[in-house]
Amino acid sequence: MNAKLTAKDFASSEEVRWCPGCGDYAILKSMTQTLAKLGVSPDQTVFISGIGCASRFPYYMETYGFHTIHGRAPAVATGLKLAKPELDVWVVTGDGDGLSIGGNHLLHALRRDIGIKILLFNNEIYGLTKGQYSPTSRVGTRSPSTPGGSFDTPVVPGLFALGSGASFIARAIDTDKAGLGGVFEAAHAHDGATFVEIFQNCIVYNDGVFSSFTDRSTAAENQIRVQHGEPLLFGENGAKGLRLDPATLRLEIIDATARPDEIFVHDETNATLAQLLLAMQSPEYPTALGVIYRHPGESYEKRFYAAHASGMKRTMKIADVLRNTNTWTVA
Repeated sequence: MNAKLTAKDFASSEEVRWCPGCGDYAILKSMTQTLAKLGVSPDQTVFISGIGCASRFPYYMETYGFHTIHGRAPAVATGLKLAKPELDVWVVTGDGDGLSIGGNHLLHALRRDIGIKILLFNNEIYGLTKGQYSPTSRVGTRSPSTPGGSFDTPVVPGLFALGSGASFIARAIDTDKAGLGGVFEAAHAHDGATFVEIFQNCIVYNDGVFSSFTDRSTAAENQIRVQHGEPLLFGENGAKGLRLDPATLRLEIIDATARPDEIFVHDETNATLAQLLLAMQSPEYPTALGVIYRHPGESYEKRFYAAHASGMKRTMKIADVLRNTNTWTVA
């Protein structure tokens, strides 16, 4: 393709049907803008989804796409990436689709480090099925399935990904155009499985659940945007910072202007630091955003093809395989 593409070239003609004000609109726009900026080819790009509000995503992209079944998008994406490793394969899932029925598939896609890009839209609720609590819902969440408040301990998606062996973990906010676009670019460039958690507001069933750190009035004090090689600073004019308390081996918030030499520097290759950042909970700590962990390596599909370089040629027709009458007897 010779002509420079724009965001409109990646947007399909389908009517976008999410609730007015849903954060998914902002994510969709950021994705079309990012793909145009990267100059990728629509015919080499695929979006695969499971079930949920976020799973309508493939319909709205002018690329190839599959709307699969509940929780199975990572499995379908894995098969496609192995069959056609030259494709850019994106998985769109939600906190329910990806971490409940699809948790096992997600775990194995991440541990294998297959070169797919997984976007997990986290709104801490089941939006499509009318507001039941999800694996990421907080204790006390009131919903049609927990009218008295949820007692479940929520999953922390980033920690789940890290424990699964993910080689790339990032976080972003649905309406943060610059931050979300930057994370998409980094995910696209990574060779291996990427896991991007997007804090996405469900305006109908869980409105404002992330407002403590997404509202403009409190963002500076309650967000920390991490960047490799840069000190972990936040607050107005970077007045606060994070240090490692040697006694407790926990991150501690300190006055960055008074103790600048103690501020920790972000190292996205450090899995221990990533665990500490991902575990930070509001209101005690700010929420970490950006590329939190990245450990470059060789993706699963490259290792697979290297191991089967001499044995990947087809020796039979598919029709012959299907009609094969080989049988065996169990004694």
